[in-house]
Amino acid sequence: MLKDLDPLLHSQLRLGVMSILLSVESAEFTFLKEKTNASAGNLSVQLDKLSEAGYISVEKSFNGKKPLTTCKITKKGMKAFEEYVNSLKDYIKK
Repeated sequence: MLKDLDPLLHSQLRLGVMSILLSVESAEFTFLKEKTNASAGNLSVQLDKLSEAGYISVEKSFNGKKPLTTCKITKKGMKAFEEYVNSLKDYIKK
């Protein structure tokens, strides 16, 4: 029986963010925005959704007077991503 794909990760932008965060220790908002070609508003909304699910942690601070938002993938996020990829593999095998 095929497992349902995690709807939170099935979004192109959220999947992209998670993929990037898997390969780095952490990433700043501007880096994620540049890599995903997302608008600041859309990226912000999607990061909030991933954060609320516990898939990423978001740390807000300042670099001088400039706001700095840094994101990291959590253990829960790594597990969810791994399960998502495995579910995709199951779909491909069928």
